[in-house]
Amino acid sequence: MGLNITEKLIKNHLVSGEMTAGKEISIKIDQTLTQDSTGTMAYLQFEAIGIPRVKTEKSVAYIDHNTLQTGFENADDHKYIQTVARKHGVYFSKPGNGICHQVHLERFGKPGKTLLGSDSHTPTGGGIGMLAIGAGGLDVAVAMGGGAYYLTMPKVCRVNLTGKLGPWVTAKDVILEVLRRLSVKGGVGKVMEYAGEGVKTLSVPQRATITNMGAELGATTSVFPSDDVTRAFLKAQGREDDWTPLSADADAVYDEEVTIALDEIQPLVACPHSPDNIKTVHEIEGLAVDQVAIGSCTNSSYTDMMTVAALLKGKTVDPNVSLVIAPGSKQVMNMLAANGALADIISAGARILECGCGPCIGMGQAPATNAVSLRTVNRNFEGRSGTKSAQVYIVSPETAVASALSGKLTDPHTLGDAPLVSMPEHFMVNDNLILPPAPEGECVKVVRGPNIQPFPKNTKIPKELKGGALIKVGDNITTDHIMPSNAKLLPFRSNVPYLADYCLTPCDAEFPARAKAAGGGFIIAGQNYGQGSSREHAALAPLQLGVKAVIAKSFARIHMANLINNGILPLVFVNEWDYDNIQLGDEFIIKYAADQVSGAAEGQNVMVTLLRTGEEIPTRLNISARQRDILLAGGLLNYTKEGH
Repeated sequence: MGLNITEKLIKNHLVSGEMTAGKEISIKIDQTLTQDSTGTMAYLQFEAIGIPRVKTEKSVAYIDHNTLQTGFENADDHKYIQTVARKHGVYFSKPGNGICHQVHLERFGKPGKTLLGSDSHTPTGGGIGMLAIGAGGLDVAVAMGGGAYYLTMPKVCRVNLTGKLGPWVTAKDVILEVLRRLSVKGGVGKVMEYAGEGVKTLSVPQRATITNMGAELGATTSVFPSDDVTRAFLKAQGREDDWTPLSADADAVYDEEVTIALDEIQPLVACPHSPDNIKTVHEIEGLAVDQVAIGSCTNSSYTDMMTVAALLKGKTVDPNVSLVIAPGSKQVMNMLAANGALADIISAGARILECGCGPCIGMGQAPATNAVSLRTVNRNFEGRSGTKSAQVYIVSPETAVASALSGKLTDPHTLGDAPLVSMPEHFMVNDNLILPPAPEGECVKVVRGPNIQPFPKNTKIPKELKGGALIKVGDNITTDHIMPSNAKLLPFRSNVPYLADYCLTPCDAEFPARAKAAGGGFIIAGQNYGQGSSREHAALAPLQLGVKAVIAKSFARIHMANLINNGILPLVFVNEWDYDNIQLGDEFIIKYAADQVSGAAEGQNVMVTLLRTGEEIPTRLNISARQRDILLAGGLLNYTKEGH
């Protein structure tokens, strides 16, 4: 029996465990990436581990999320990351060099390698045949120190692509079609592996768009083969020696299969407030548009931007539309400036933003009250744009331009013949904003600003866990709900005590005060709790407030791992009706907590006593023996420092 691509990548990096779906495995990590939203905490945790220098093949620290410097906080944190990276053997990508996923694809990613990133869209690297996985900052810190990364062996879903994309239909429409079929929970516990004759018709940037938004499926990661298309891309980047072929065996076996006929896809749009709320553009065509934002790690490549420039050339943006465009990297911006395309974009009336995440994470360009904003981003959660009342729609760059020109949601087919934009034979390579680490042994002073505060640490599980239901929330609560990361709060990413005062406030403004007054307690949640960003602050802020456990109907993968890493119990209702019976303020006790956690690793239920009725609520704690020991130790940092 042959192996698929996912199995080959895992087999080549397997450290422990057996490659059976649902079993815990650990893999060796070749590369890591961090960004400034999560990176500050990751490096503080790396320092706490006490390893002098990273042990990976390549680790890179990017500054891309919060490049606005309205106070000292961001500049201080950037200086901290720059100096701590230089000291410990990490490459540093300066502000303005671009979005981590775009730059890593261009300059560092290698087919056949593993990449662990403290950002949920790290799977972008799957576009060139990497096993690229998003994780919490502490997991990345451990990997930088040479530790293995642990995960549940995923199922592998073969996404069979047939035919080729028609005019005006894009890779963005492909992944929106996958989301339409499978939903934001459809990829949980799976790797989406793309195959079929249609693969060879897609460029690396197109493949990267698809793997990037695989995160919205809840998938562990997504991956494409490494073929001649991959080789040509790396050669154009001056990195042909980094190429290696990678494909599934002819007799490879998959757990599931989905077939997508590329020539049958239409231009699609994700409507508010979820990436899987999909309609065709034609269905809601004519919707008045106030703002259009083109960019993000999903659609900011050179070919995306050249297409946008070609469509805008000689035209003018509708007077009622604000069009903002952010190229994904300095390389892209340089090339647009050199070939005149940037002038075409500016002449049409677009506003050019710095190469960074920007509007995607609510870092500037918040829409007006009740505005309709079309964006080429990957997430349209309520309030993520910075304006709670805004209606954010996710579209392709082509649909975005057509709509910016007309002032209303418009099918790009109305623009006539689609422009032909080809991949360049040579990209402009100028890495002068990427700083190498100091030579080993050189003395480097790490600079810490006053905004960097100690992060909370948990303690060993006590005999009993007591607390009340501090909040009760519904399904699909995102990490943006749990720990908002807008332009006002992101500067405090290294100050967890400050951030904790905003934890879960989009759901209940009184939650932080209630948690403090009660001395901590329990969070009650519905399905898919913690979907979205990998930000570890969504576990650290509750820990700061004394949260002992989250009892939910189900959890998103990365957030569940972050809770475990911080010693917070992620309990799953055995009977979903128990969720309905719980009231805000109900008091709970978990008797013999450490013994019950130990038993959970053997498949036993954890019994939570509801004191109001005396009823014992059965919950599952879906953990391995290793995760049991992490929880008993009070988190991964304690566990690691104990010598594991």
